[in-house]
Amino acid sequence: MRLWNHGVCPVLRCKTLSMDILLLLLPCFEVGTAVVTRGDGRLAVGRLGALCEQIQELNTQGYEVILVTSGAVGVGRQRLRYRKLVNSSFADLQKPQAELDGKACAAVGQNGLMAIYDTLFSQLDVTSAQLLVTDNDFRDSDFRKQLTETVKSLLSLKVVPIFNENDAVSTRKAPYEDSSGIFWDNDSLAALLALELKADLLVLLSDVDGLYSGPPSDPRSKLIHTYVKEKLEGVITFGEKSRLGRGGMTAKVKAAVYAAYAGIPVVITSGFAGGNIIKVLRGERVGTLFHRDAHKWVPMEHEGVREMAVAARESSRRLQAISSQERSRILLDIADALQANEKQILAENEADVAAAQMAGYEKSLISRLAMKPEKVSSLAKAIRVLANMEEPIGRVLTKTEIAEGLVLEKTSSPLGVLLIIFESRPEALVQIASLAIRSGNGLLLKGGKEAKRSNAVLHKVITSAIPKSVGEKLIGLVTTREEIPDLLKLDDVIDLVIPRGSNKLVSQIKASTKIPVLGHSDGICHVYVDKSANMDMAKQIVLDAKTDYPAACNAMETLLVHNDLVQSGVLNELIMELQIKGVTVYGGQRVSSSMNIPEAPSFHHEYSSLACTVEIVDDVHAAIDHIHNYGSAHTDCIVTEDQETADIFLHQVDSAAVFCNASTRFSDGFRFGLGAEVGISTSRIHARGPVGVEGLLTTRWIAKGSGQIVDGDKGVVYTHRDLTQKA
Repeated sequence: MRLWNHGVCPVLRCKTLSMDILLLLLPCFEVGTAVVTRGDGRLAVGRLGALCEQIQELNTQGYEVILVTSGAVGVGRQRLRYRKLVNSSFADLQKPQAELDGKACAAVGQNGLMAIYDTLFSQLDVTSAQLLVTDNDFRDSDFRKQLTETVKSLLSLKVVPIFNENDAVSTRKAPYEDSSGIFWDNDSLAALLALELKADLLVLLSDVDGLYSGPPSDPRSKLIHTYVKEKLEGVITFGEKSRLGRGGMTAKVKAAVYAAYAGIPVVITSGFAGGNIIKVLRGERVGTLFHRDAHKWVPMEHEGVREMAVAARESSRRLQAISSQERSRILLDIADALQANEKQILAENEADVAAAQMAGYEKSLISRLAMKPEKVSSLAKAIRVLANMEEPIGRVLTKTEIAEGLVLEKTSSPLGVLLIIFESRPEALVQIASLAIRSGNGLLLKGGKEAKRSNAVLHKVITSAIPKSVGEKLIGLVTTREEIPDLLKLDDVIDLVIPRGSNKLVSQIKASTKIPVLGHSDGICHVYVDKSANMDMAKQIVLDAKTDYPAACNAMETLLVHNDLVQSGVLNELIMELQIKGVTVYGGQRVSSSMNIPEAPSFHHEYSSLACTVEIVDDVHAAIDHIHNYGSAHTDCIVTEDQETADIFLHQVDSAAVFCNASTRFSDGFRFGLGAEVGISTSRIHARGPVGVEGLLTTRWIAKGSGQIVDGDKGVVYTHRDLTQKA
C-alpha cells in the first residue's frame, strides 16, 4: 500500500476534564504548511481564522492549548518575491531567477505569520505568545527546564504558546539527513514538545482527512481510522512530501508513532474541514488515531469494508457461474435453515425487542422490530416462491439480426454488488438476501443497531446455507455505523445503494455518495373516497389500509373524502369507524374547523402508527392535486363506482402504485407475486414501486458472428431484423 498526505498539527491540555481513550486532557496541535498557506503561497487566512476560533473555544472550556505552526518560509518567500519584483528592471526579469534564500524567507515570514495569529486571536480576546526554538536548544538541559517553566507560566495566564522552529538560524540542511538531530521538522518538534510538556493529546492537522491506503484522490483508497503498527509498518509506503513544507505524511506518521508509543495518543486529521479539532476532543471518529494499545482494539485479521465488497463481488461471479437449479437449491436450503433455527432466531429477536423497550423506543419501531413464528414461516414460504420462479439471469429480452450471420441479443444480467442500509425490520435482511441470490448479486447489509442480535443470527443462518463453491462472503454484514461513510465511497466496487428507512436516512445517503441510490422517501399514502363509492367497501378499505399494519410504509396516512359525503354523514361514519379501531384522527383545515377535530401537524406527515389525517376535497381533481402537493409518490388509492372518475385518478396520479377499490396494503413485493422485495422505490429511474428480482437486474449485449468486420461499413449489409419472437 502507499499512503499520501501532507500536514499540520496542534497540542492541547485541560486540568479538569476526565479522561477516556479519545477525549484527553492536554492537547497539542501542529499546523503544517499545506494548511497554513494556499496554493499560491499566500496565507490561508480563512483556515487560520477557523483554527483560532476552535482554540478559543477550547481555551474557554478550560483546555490548555499549545500550537506548533509552519508557514513562515512560505509567507516570507511570497513577500520577498514581491519585493524583488518591484525592485527589478524589465531586463532583470528576463534573466533566469535564482531561488530565494530559505533562511531569509524564514526571517521575513516569521514576523508576518505571527502578526496574523496575533490579529486573529486578539479579535477573539485571546492572547498568544511566540516561541522560536532550534534543534540545538534541546541539547541544553537548562533550556528544557526553562522552556517548561515558561510554558507553564503562559498557560496559567490562559496565553496560547505558538511554537515554530527558528529556520532563520537553524544549522540543519535538510530533514532526516542528520541522524543525531533531536527534531527535523515541525511534526517531530510537536511530538517532542508533547513529550517534554507531558501533553495528553497530539493532533497533527493535514490537508486530507487522515492516513489513506493510497493517494487520497484515488477512489479506491480508504481512510485508515486506527493505525496498527504491527499490521501496517513495513507494508505502507508514502507519497510526496508537503506541497510547500518539508515534512509530508512521512514526517507526520514518524512523529505520530514516536509520540504514541511513548504514551501520548495522536490523531492525524484534516485542517481543511471545519471543527475537526473540536470533534476529536469530543471523541468523534475523525482522522487516523495512533495509540500504543491500538493492536488490542483492532483485530489483526480485521476485514475492511473494501475487502468485504470485493469478496462479495468475487462470490457473486461464482454464483452466476453455477446452474439455475443450483441457485434455486441454495434458496430452498436457506428456507429450510430458517425454519430449523426458528427458536434461536426468535430468542435473539425477543432480546432485541426487550432492549428496545428498555431504551424507550417508539411503539412503531418496536412493532417493526418484532418477529413471530408466523413471520418466520412466511419468510420461508416467500423464499420457496423465489426459488421456483423462472430463471431471471441471462433471459433474452431482444434478439436482432444485425447483418447476415451476425446476431445481437440483449440479455438480463445482475447489477453486481448491492449495499442495503435498513432500519428496524430484521425480516428485511432475509428478503434482501434471498432476492440477491435469486438475481445473482453480491450483497452488503447494514441493519439498525436495535436489531443487531436478530440480524446477526439471521446472517449466520443464511450464509451457513451457501455452498463453499460460492462462498459465504457473498453476503456481508456490516456491524458498525462508522463503516457506512467508507462504504459509500466505494463507487468502483458497489453498484447500487438501497436505503430502507426514514426520509432523513434516504436523503443523507443520497448526499453522501456517488453510487446510484434507489429508495423511497416517506410513505405518505392516500385513500380517496369518491361520492360514488360503495360505502361498505370504502369502510373496509379505509380500515384495512390504516389498521392492518400501521407501521408499514404502505399504510394509509391521509384519508380524503368527497365534499358531498359530508352532508350524507358518510364522513362522520368513517371517522367513527377509525376511532373505534383505536385510530387517533387529525383533521385538515376543513375537517378540523367543521368537526371539532385536532388539526394535523402537517399534510406531509407519516404517522407510522394508529393515527391519520382526514380532509375534505371538492372532487377527484382536487384529490389528485392534494396527493401531488403532499404525498410521497408511494401508493395512493381511489374508492369509486364511477369508471370515468377511476380512469382519471389511475392515469393522472403520479405515484409508484395507484389502486382502484383495493387497499394500499397490497403495495408489497410478496403480494405482487415478486416473491419478496428489497424495498419500494419512489424513484423514476431504473425501478419503481416494490423492487423484486427484476429491479436488481441490468442488461448486457451478446453478439454472435461469423467473422464480420466493420472496415468503414464497406461491404456490410445491415438488416436489423427483429428475431425476438423466434428466440
